[in-house]
Amino acid sequence: MPNIAILNQETIDKIAAGEVVERPCSVVKELVENAIDAGSTAITVEIKDGGISFIRITDNGCGIERDQVAVAFYRHSTSKIRSAEDLLTVKSLGFRGEALSSISAVARVELITKTYDELTGTRYVIEGSKELSNEEIGAPDGTTFIVKDLFYNVPARRKFLKTAQTEGSYISDMVEKLALSHPDISFKFINNNQTKLHTSGNGNRKDIIYHIFGREISSSLLEVKHECEYFKVEGFIGKPVITRGNRNYENYFINGRYVKSNILSRAIEEAYKSFLMQHQYPFTVLYFTFFSELDVNVHPTKMELRFDNNNEIYVELCDTIYAILSHKEMIPEVPVDSTPAPKKIVHEYKEPIPEPFEKRRINEVRAAESRSVYGQSVTSTVKNYSATEPAAKAPETSTAYEPAQVVTGTQQTLGDYDKVFLTESSKKQFSIIGQLFKTYWLIEFEDKLYIIDQHAAHEKVLYEKTMARLANKDFTSQRISPPIVMTLDARECEMLEKYRPQIEQFGYEVEHFGGKEYMISAIPDNLFNIDMKDLFIEMLDDFSNATGRQTPDIITEKVASMSCKAAVKGNDKLTLPEINKLIDELLSLDNPYNCPHGRPTIISMSKYEIEKKFKRIV
Repeated sequence: MPNIAILNQETIDKIAAGEVVERPCSVVKELVENAIDAGSTAITVEIKDGGISFIRITDNGCGIERDQVAVAFYRHSTSKIRSAEDLLTVKSLGFRGEALSSISAVARVELITKTYDELTGTRYVIEGSKELSNEEIGAPDGTTFIVKDLFYNVPARRKFLKTAQTEGSYISDMVEKLALSHPDISFKFINNNQTKLHTSGNGNRKDIIYHIFGREISSSLLEVKHECEYFKVEGFIGKPVITRGNRNYENYFINGRYVKSNILSRAIEEAYKSFLMQHQYPFTVLYFTFFSELDVNVHPTKMELRFDNNNEIYVELCDTIYAILSHKEMIPEVPVDSTPAPKKIVHEYKEPIPEPFEKRRINEVRAAESRSVYGQSVTSTVKNYSATEPAAKAPETSTAYEPAQVVTGTQQTLGDYDKVFLTESSKKQFSIIGQLFKTYWLIEFEDKLYIIDQHAAHEKVLYEKTMARLANKDFTSQRISPPIVMTLDARECEMLEKYRPQIEQFGYEVEHFGGKEYMISAIPDNLFNIDMKDLFIEMLDDFSNATGRQTPDIITEKVASMSCKAAVKGNDKLTLPEINKLIDELLSLDNPYNCPHGRPTIISMSKYEIEKKFKRIV
């Protein structure tokens, strides 16, 4: 057995630092929380290279006394608590006394601080837990931390950091959360010498929501104000028209601390359940004050907590939000001038492809019908299958691509049958019986009844067309006037810049409009029934959630989703020329039998099976 030995202090410090300092965002969080605890009314956060090479946090708080500066960097030295019992009633954001020790163990740290009562300040330099300088210096009231070369002595940890842009977006998001949680403090965030955020600190919560999330969201808020025996909650929730594909817009703060709680998150989403589509999440900025004891000492990041009365809290919060949503008129207002500008083609097809339900094409198909011509047919090669089944074991219903089909008691393979079904002469023999449940089309052909799902069929056609345009780079754009102006958060901005080529490939034209505003001046053409603004946000959400997946996979999924939304739905009444055109386009595909999500587009029943059901054949 290997010998057991006590690690040296330097190794212990680096291991302990890993629990608190995971990335530059962790450094910013810990130091800003200390600044808030120091009673600051103005805090400035400045970073360079995503915080990897440079972080500076400046506040106007109470400062640190000269004789306590060195002590502040010892492990578990704190002014926030004195005993374990204080953990249940702690009001400050920090309390463990690990932050400064952990940061100084893996970075080069310089501290300049001065209290209100002292005439001069103190400059303290520490690198890798080793004190290098402690001297008197002239300084303003408050504290400034300068952190350089994060993980310079832990190359393994530094290697696993993400790009500077990604790390910077994490810090931006954290500063926004801290600003939301303390609207009475003026926050300033500077990234690579550019001011990204500057709040007034006037204490108005709605003002800071407007400043961070923009006009559209701040104009669609519902106020929350409720108190019960367990907690008091104030703040705002978004109307159901404001949704995102992830939980990034669910913000709630407990006793001034930004946290993540499964109980609160599930309660919020349950209240919105009947108001939102699946996999869509609401916007909330809620401030909780809990009257019972809380355990915030669950995780080193202090982002999780435990409290008593979980069930009661869940029910109370869910009922509160549901009541607010239920008693408000949720009919969205449509502006009078929302009519899109006339279509202007930026890039035309070499060979224009007519869309299934275009009026001009309907008239052409009707004219063709009068001449008993169903349009141009495209044959498709389908594999022949040699497998067969006895007539007695024929299924009640089967998909059109099953290996064996039974026709009037004889065996016949799908390959042989489809060679007949997909020819030009066979289309003239189609007998369209009609539409069932306004969703399924019944077609009689020789000894079979074919049933086509109009939504799945149209979805497949649009999917194949969209993928073909992507492959041939034949997407067209439609100019819009006035353009769509949107406010994006740091994460969404990062996804836009990272995947801009793919987004532009769809037909979007996006320009920076200043600050967090972006202008969409052109949108994809040839996509039906899709809100292009919502589609753009969904694309950014999908890219943000695409952990570990390759870009082609994300694009394929998005095309499938777009096709599903644009396709004609069930309960949509189609005319005979429209369904004729849809059948022509569906059967022109290499694989018309499944929609992009795997559902069948066509199923069939043989005359033999139908007669068996009516006991005409025993």
